[in-house]
Amino acid sequence: MDNAALKERILGLVPDAEYQENKQFLTFVIPPAKMHDLSLRLKSEPDMAFDYLFCLSGVDMVKFLEVVYHLESTTHKHQLVLKVRTDDRINGAVDTVCDIWRTAELHEREVYDLMGIRFNNHPDLRRFFLEEGWIGHPLRKDYVDEVNIVEL
Repeated sequence: MDNAALKERILGLVPDAEYQENKQFLTFVIPPAKMHDLSLRLKSEPDMAFDYLFCLSGVDMVKFLEVVYHLESTTHKHQLVLKVRTDDRINGAVDTVCDIWRTAELHEREVYDLMGIRFNNHPDLRRFFLEEGWIGHPLRKDYVDEVNIVEL
């Protein structure tokens, strides 16, 4: 399946997905409520077979928080980027995909720790780098560290 066919396939599965022009990857913004179901289909349907989540990261876009998923099919050699956004900066949450791609488990813990985005149904969502009593999420643009005077 080429990129044009893959684009049409994803837009057929999630008509309200937003396609973003990108020179390197096919990129889509997916509504949070549809991410988990789409992920299941992307991995399990033989013509797509996205069996490898090679990167999962959190991004603070000031007006919203975003989780970015980089996927690859090792069978078909195609790649894809999915993004999920949350406007809730206090209790932002998206569904976990670690039940689909095992590699997501630690990536999601890292995003939770440093960005504060929760992952619903994650089996072990706790701090990854910082100690349990740490206040705040250091990779957010509004984070202020009075002790170490780190400001962005």
